[in-house]
Amino acid sequence: MSDRSFLEEINIRSIGVIEQSTLEISPGLTVLTGETGAGKTMILTALNLILGGKSDSALVRTGSERLVASGRFSIPNNLITLFEGSGLHVEDGELILTRTVNSDGKSKATSNSISVPASALASASENLVEVHAQAANLNMTKAAKQRDLLDRFAGSDFRQALVQYQEQLNNYQDLKARIASMRKSIDSRDSELKELKEFVAVMTKLKVQHNELAEISAEIERLSNVEELRISAQYANSALEDEESGSLTTLGVVRKSLDATRSKDPKIELLYQKVSEAFFLVDDAKSELASYLSNLEADPLRLDYLNSRKAEINLLIKKYGDSSSGNEALTVLIERFDNSTNAISDLEGGDVRLKELENELTQIKQRLVKDAKTLTKMRQESAVKISAQVTTEIQQLSMPHTSFHVLVESADYSALKESDFTVLGCDEVTMLIQSHKDGPLVALSKGASGGEMSRVMLALEVVLAATHPVGTYVFDEVDAGVGGKAAIEVGRRLHALSKHAQVIVVTHLPQVAAWADSHFVVTKNSDGSVTESNVTKVRDGERVEEIARMLAGMESSTSAREHATELLELPLSSL
Repeated sequence: MSDRSFLEEINIRSIGVIEQSTLEISPGLTVLTGETGAGKTMILTALNLILGGKSDSALVRTGSERLVASGRFSIPNNLITLFEGSGLHVEDGELILTRTVNSDGKSKATSNSISVPASALASASENLVEVHAQAANLNMTKAAKQRDLLDRFAGSDFRQALVQYQEQLNNYQDLKARIASMRKSIDSRDSELKELKEFVAVMTKLKVQHNELAEISAEIERLSNVEELRISAQYANSALEDEESGSLTTLGVVRKSLDATRSKDPKIELLYQKVSEAFFLVDDAKSELASYLSNLEADPLRLDYLNSRKAEINLLIKKYGDSSSGNEALTVLIERFDNSTNAISDLEGGDVRLKELENELTQIKQRLVKDAKTLTKMRQESAVKISAQVTTEIQQLSMPHTSFHVLVESADYSALKESDFTVLGCDEVTMLIQSHKDGPLVALSKGASGGEMSRVMLALEVVLAATHPVGTYVFDEVDAGVGGKAAIEVGRRLHALSKHAQVIVVTHLPQVAAWADSHFVVTKNSDGSVTESNVTKVRDGERVEEIARMLAGMESSTSAREHATELLELPLSSL
């Protein structure tokens, strides 16, 4: 796991039933158990906030002004640039993300104590933590999510091919828009060409520069107020230079007085240094004032020129500009002037130029179709591989006769329509399951129960973990609708996944909890709150008692303790 990030600690204050709690999370498989309503889910709520999720003042504990959720992550050297590129701050291989939400709904996000937008946390979260709850399982039934999962499995070569396709698609759409604009204006090109050439002639003559209007206005302001500026500068200069009461004279006296005794007391030495610094700063200011005064003079000719130049530029903006004004409008006109050569060439070329562009569009489309076919081929090859690997995983999750299939359906490349080209290619991806060898293929959204969906999602994550190096996986209700032997196999696969990445599971099943490397139990106080003392890391006998409670609903059951001990031996027997 050295090449992956992992979550070291979660700190929670005033979220829901949780008053104060800190969890130090270890690598491997960590489980959170406890009675219903004890606050297990609030821990995941805190993590969701840390990862840039939507804030909600309703989460703030009653009677508190704000909630605070903080997560400390260990970041390997190979990922530091990735997170800093998202605007986050990594120090000594450590990333601390904090989210506060006030009772009035206002929220704040920080990265290593430096304020950042919540969107920066959300952007980085996909490389930090993968969260799966029942909502994630429902999301998995959507076609877009299924395509995303397949593309993740396809790896870096596919991502490069996708970028190349998207560049071709952008080129195609840009040129297509240019051709449409040219066709639209071809009837009025004479008048448009005349106006454009007049505009180019004016711009060529004026030679306007970016930000010129603001610079002219500033110089006009100075030249229009020369006498007022001179009086101000002369008064300031006199206040500095006066031989008897000037600031420089006074500072010189103070400096000389302190110089006589500075060797006798470090505090006097410190004061002497500060006064000396002030003396030299004021002396520099005096020199700059003198230079400013010597160069400050009225220049009526320059002022007239600037006013004339400003009037010409404003007239240009008024005649050729849009609704914007000032330097913003000037920037738009300069950009239009920079693009005028191509625009004039398009207009003067007429039908000949239009034909050239259409031929160019045909060539780009051919390359676009070729790149789209490459994406289809790579998806189809990946679909075969992921189907086999996920099937193997599913069958180890007490679904021995079930197989998993990924179907890639592509547009008809012999008769492509414009609508077939999307930013992600020309393919639709569907995930299906087959309950037995000769059974029908059924879409996940229609053929999988809640428990089956959880196991399919888990199987996918185990397979994807090798190609998508997220450091931490979080599962909430992954065991929904699962029991008995299936629950044991879910625990076994979660344990297998934890060999490659950190895994955190909220569970109510003892068969899953038994596989944990670290086990936390969340309990409530009599008033319904959860404090730090109520989140306990259990070991040995305490763990037996918790597993027994989960089995029988009570800790004192002898048979439950015996069964719990047997369950806890499962991970050892699998080594």
